[in-house]
Amino acid sequence: MWGRLKFVFLAAVAHVAAACCSANAKEIDRADLYRAQSVTNGFGEANRVRALAPSLTEVLVKVSGDPRLTSDPRVVEMAARAADYVKDFSYRDLLNNRPPHDEQGTYDRPQYLTTDFEPDKIDALLASLTRKPWSSRRPVVVALFDVKPMKGNGFALAQDGDAANAADMRTALMVAARQAGIPLVLPGQDNIRSTRDEKPEALASMAKTLGGDLVLAGTMAWRDEALGWVADWRLLANGKDYRWQVRGVSFDDAFRNAMLGTVQILSGNGQPEAVTSAR
Repeated sequence: MWGRLKFVFLAAVAHVAAACCSANAKEIDRADLYRAQSVTNGFGEANRVRALAPSLTEVLVKVSGDPRLTSDPRVVEMAARAADYVKDFSYRDLLNNRPPHDEQGTYDRPQYLTTDFEPDKIDALLASLTRKPWSSRRPVVVALFDVKPMKGNGFALAQDGDAANAADMRTALMVAARQAGIPLVLPGQDNIRSTRDEKPEALASMAKTLGGDLVLAGTMAWRDEALGWVADWRLLANGKDYRWQVRGVSFDDAFRNAMLGTVQILSGNGQPEAVTSAR
């Protein structure tokens, strides 16, 4: 059941995220930084409270640009009281208003929960964590990723490619970009160029040509010995060449690592650390 709901949820999030992951990415609206989406069952308060906790964590990371907050025990305590910082929320039926099954009542029907948090309260929470909002303009990032799957030929992830799993990967990338608050450009197949051994000047020129400010270059390869994907990321920003890696993860987690590492660098919160899955 959850597999089907997860697909519906990701498709809905991808629709919302399309503005920040497209051939013509728009700058992030401030209100979007204080908004998060999650899945809950029905309209009960107890279920809503549980869904609000990860949403608050997402917003704190997105507004500050510091993904290290996810492991801060103080944030865990704040997330338990996430309802105290809510400005507004709304529901949308994940099953597109189809009639419930016999065993599924309206009360526990899965819902797509969108939450807007109070900006002043979020900023105050960040101040208590010795963080502050990343208030400067967020650069538009061009994603140029080479993918080497478990089977079949490798491919460049493009906005319009039809390789196996490419559509699911695009959806996962859109979700990751929205959750990190990154305006992202995924070029069309005809505009893909290799970034191997490219010098900084060439990458900067490539970004401008493709409608962005910076290039995030990446290679993703399935490795049996790592029990998952191994991804290497490269971002040229602030006059530095940043590189980091994640190993043994799903492609959803690989894209989250790419986007969170990018927002950490661009917000001035330091170098992302290499990550190896414990699974």
